[in-house]
Amino acid sequence: MPKLTLADIEDMTAATLSVEEVAEVIGVNAQNIRQQAQREPLKLGFPVIVLLSRVIIPRAGFVSFMKYGHTRSTCWEVE
Repeated sequence: MPKLTLADIEDMTAATLSVEEVAEVIGVNAQNIRQQAQREPLKLGFPVIVLLSRVIIPRAGFVSFMKYGHTRSTCWEVE
């Protein structure tokens, strides 16, 4: 199966991405993303939704971060 690319993510219609999809695009272990999201989510650079042990990534925020180095809005950074 071909590796998932940022262009593939952009073409998707789903509002959110799985950790596995994001990990494949950026070339890291999915568990590392989960651990970082639990400990210090802002250091990931893209927005994440953490629900107990589950991590969900908003697709638009991830694409914006990958293309421009930031998300369109920083309002998600409120602690």
